[in-house]
Amino acid sequence: MTVPPDMESEARELREFLRYHSYRYHVLDSPEISDGEYDRALARLVELEGEYPGLVTADSPTQRVGAAPSPEFEPVLHEQPMLSLDDAFDVAQVRQWHARVLRFLEREPDSDIELVVEPKVDGLAVSILYRDGALDRAATRGDGYTGENITPNARTIRSIPLRIPVEGARTAPSVCEVRGEVYLSLQAFERLNQERAGREESLFANPRNAAAGSVRQLDSTITARRPLSFLGYGLGRLEGATVTSQWEALQLLRDLGIPVSGDVRRFASLGEALSYCRDWMARRDSLAYEADGMVLKVNDFELQERLGVVGRAPRWAVAFKFAPREEMTRLLDIGVNVGRTGVVTPYAVLEPVNIGGVIVRQATLHNEDYISERDIRIGDTVVVARAGDVIPRVVAPVVSRRTGGEQPFVMPTQCPSCGQGLIRAEDEAATYCTNSACPAQLARHIEYFASRGAMDIEGLGERVSQQLVDAGLVRDVAHLYHLSQDQLLGLEGFAEKRAEGLLAGIEDSKARPFWRVLMGLGIRRVGGVVAQTLVEHFRSLDRLAAATEEEIEAVHGMGPHTAAAVTQWFAQPSNQAVVDRLRRVGVTLEQESVGAAEAGALAGRTFVITGRLAHLTRAQVRERILGAGGKVTETVSRSTDYLVAGEDPGSKLERAAKLEVTVIGEDELLRLLGE
Repeated sequence: MTVPPDMESEARELREFLRYHSYRYHVLDSPEISDGEYDRALARLVELEGEYPGLVTADSPTQRVGAAPSPEFEPVLHEQPMLSLDDAFDVAQVRQWHARVLRFLEREPDSDIELVVEPKVDGLAVSILYRDGALDRAATRGDGYTGENITPNARTIRSIPLRIPVEGARTAPSVCEVRGEVYLSLQAFERLNQERAGREESLFANPRNAAAGSVRQLDSTITARRPLSFLGYGLGRLEGATVTSQWEALQLLRDLGIPVSGDVRRFASLGEALSYCRDWMARRDSLAYEADGMVLKVNDFELQERLGVVGRAPRWAVAFKFAPREEMTRLLDIGVNVGRTGVVTPYAVLEPVNIGGVIVRQATLHNEDYISERDIRIGDTVVVARAGDVIPRVVAPVVSRRTGGEQPFVMPTQCPSCGQGLIRAEDEAATYCTNSACPAQLARHIEYFASRGAMDIEGLGERVSQQLVDAGLVRDVAHLYHLSQDQLLGLEGFAEKRAEGLLAGIEDSKARPFWRVLMGLGIRRVGGVVAQTLVEHFRSLDRLAAATEEEIEAVHGMGPHTAAAVTQWFAQPSNQAVVDRLRRVGVTLEQESVGAAEAGALAGRTFVITGRLAHLTRAQVRERILGAGGKVTETVSRSTDYLVAGEDPGSKLERAAKLEVTVIGEDELLRLLGE
């Protein structure tokens, strides 16, 4: 079926929109849009791909669950994907889900099927793997397929047993993967914010963000000081025990000493389940934790297997979500924020209003189009909702209450922080400041530049980056290479040894591969994979900077938005000056040339990496392969030459065997590399 160009363009824009906002939510813990806005965009993409199957791409958000894992943590491959759930916002939609289940199972429309109902706790989904009863590994959900290794942090959470069974009443399964939610109770959240206020630290916006930020600390001693809790809700990999239903799985968790919600119930019919959901959801204000609804699951695992998965979610479960709480108030003004990536986002300044027990003074307005499409004006009475019961957003103006004095919003043409002209592509909703030295972006940009996935400068995190900016010592990333020990000793918390260590780390970063430098520059849409692809093609920063949009778009895997973002970044004189300063201090700005023997060591060969390696991280293995002329992909196919397999290789090992792909270990790879 031929796909109309306008449908293809809409699908492409939706994919990029969803990927960006999924990254904001799952990785940065800093969402810019409401859950409803995201769900509508995803539903539209599902609709388009259903009508035109040719639009489906391997990296479409409909084929994945969340966002890519953060480069700050070791990646963990989930052998069984940690899927997300389709949402239902009223009883009618739950009934529609139930009817689809019955149709798929070829049962009569009025049939009953056993269901398990569980609270949907608002926290961070994690996987806890036990081997022979001992906690072996903990990981975040990540994108559903690959998460982040948070084992040291999980060990600090008191409700997560370090060994199972806790009471010793039964034998532990040889392998047991527990899945559940790390969260903060409302009481613990209030106490944590009071303590932060006493130390004059910024307050957490809500319990979910606080829990996610606590779990993803690089320093586990910080996690240990946070009053986190855990509730198990399911099983992944299980060996040495047998369960045939969700109810049995929950009972096994209880027997092993894993905390499970006391509000879980099993019902023989949908009517009973819905009645319980309505009663439970009426108690939302008396709950000890934040929740955004109930989850209904088909109990029988055999039926779950038959129902399977569609897109990003299982057919056998649905999330019955709370309706957003809404109130009306006056829109006093519209301001704009500049984020680390340069996105300029409008926000509403509101007359304070109590929504669900929370005083709301500001709310998101998403982007310029959102405001104009809804004709939201300064001075309007507006409807404000806490989307997902967490993020306040302006829903719409109450036009009937207008007096005639309301003022339309005009998006600024210059960055409110640095004064540079703002950019908005014709086919994008977001407005950007592309000045890498913009003060509003600078501290986060330095932190990103120094992150483990980019220049890997140890000791240069969020707090130190902000200190350097506040003290006026760094005006762009290139100024890091001009810091002196005397300057650092003038900062709070710095003694001689710490200053020497940071300066040594900065000096060492000059030798980082060119693709890491390119990634660290913070160019919009240029992450690790895109940076490596561009470096492999253009070989030097000068050639990339001189490339046209057409030349960049011609590179395999590059789209028009990425090409535009790269050329716009290099067109800015301020960014050109940063590049020139990096060149003068000796940072690597071209792909290193290697000897003929080394250059050909892995030339033309394609690798896939899976499992847990003994000595090197996946990023290090990837760098070695790329440096020797090889190629690294994520999926095993007939064009794959080698699968590099560590412990717990998962399904990729089975696919490699089926396709007769050569499987090698870490030591064999090093021998191929001549190391």
